[in-house]
Amino acid sequence: MKKIALILSVILVASAFLAAQDYKGKARVNGLVSDEQGKPLEGVRIKLFSLKAGEGFDLKTDKEGKWVAAWVRGGDWNIDFEKIGYEPKKIVVNLNENKKNPDIALSLKKVEGLVVTDDIKDLLGKGNDLFDLKKYDEALAVYQEIITKFPDVYPIYQSIGNVYFAQEKYDLAEQNYMKVLEKDAKNLKATLMIGNCYQNRGDSAKALEWYGKVEFEKIEDPDVLYNLGTNYFNSSKFEDALRCYQNAVEKKPDYTDGLYQLGLTYLTMQKKSESIAAFESYLKIDPDSARAEQVKKFLEFLKK
Repeated sequence: MKKIALILSVILVASAFLAAQDYKGKARVNGLVSDEQGKPLEGVRIKLFSLKAGEGFDLKTDKEGKWVAAWVRGGDWNIDFEKIGYEPKKIVVNLNENKKNPDIALSLKKVEGLVVTDDIKDLLGKGNDLFDLKKYDEALAVYQEIITKFPDVYPIYQSIGNVYFAQEKYDLAEQNYMKVLEKDAKNLKATLMIGNCYQNRGDSAKALEWYGKVEFEKIEDPDVLYNLGTNYFNSSKFEDALRCYQNAVEKKPDYTDGLYQLGLTYLTMQKKSESIAAFESYLKIDPDSARAEQVKKFLEFLKK
């Protein structure tokens, strides 16, 4: 009786193993993944899924960008290619078990910013949710977990920098923004945030230097434009300050700080009608604050 039970157990285990290997067969396919310049890409995650079997497996490219899928069944296969920093690619191929299958050679396009793959999607979402809730230490722990598991995901240093910036730890924030620039020297956000670090540390000259690294037309953040304008204003570069404040309120019409400085800059430049218009726009948004009383006095003076 015990022998029969043992035999049945072996059969059941074998059946389960075979059922879990339905994608197995006699086919084989070789592949090569490179970047757009033809340089082999190591560590590309390749997800193969047999449509007949309803299952599949994963593998990664080696140092030469090569991969091999051996002893798989014939038929149609979905094959996904993913690597951090590159645009994912998906193909469908038909594999034959009775003859040699053509090699699969393809290239992946490098993209700016962070391409979220399945590997990091859940962790990143968790970290961002914690950051939005201002649970900065917990968010930091999640972001650091991501960078430990996936060292290629350098844009996460931007998120780590943002945590430190929110905690007013500007030296640590700058260090992490610099790590982004080490990989992507033209990264707009990291460059501007380093400028913001210097601005918040009270070093206006250094902040202006970093803001100056970015083409003016590419600055979309009203706060950055405001900070840049204020640096110019304090340096008596009123034309430059004016351009910054104008763009700040254009992008954010209810920006009271921007409107106030815009009116003040026009006043300093003796542009009376423009100053009146800016201050009147300010009062439509903020008619009752202490600063509003000051704006009213400016208007009274200007309208005499």
